[in-house]
Amino acid sequence: MKAKVYVTLKNGVLDPQGKAIAGALHGLGFSAVEDVRQGKFIELEVAETDAEKARAQIDEMCRKLLANTVIENYRIELA
Repeated sequence: MKAKVYVTLKNGVLDPQGKAIAGALHGLGFSAVEDVRQGKFIELEVAETDAEKARAQIDEMCRKLLANTVIENYRIELA
């Protein structure tokens, strides 16, 4: 089963990479960009056919390694 994991910073957490990207976009003439938040996208393929079990395994992976749950949120999509 394939899964997509989206990891983003929680609201209120400073995002220096996002600020740098916004500055670079403004420098390239994209003045309509008001804010940028940078995150991570992770694709996984797991050897599990039961969606509930796969989601539970991936959730554990996120909590233990893929996301820093103190400052990041994550979302899992199964395909």
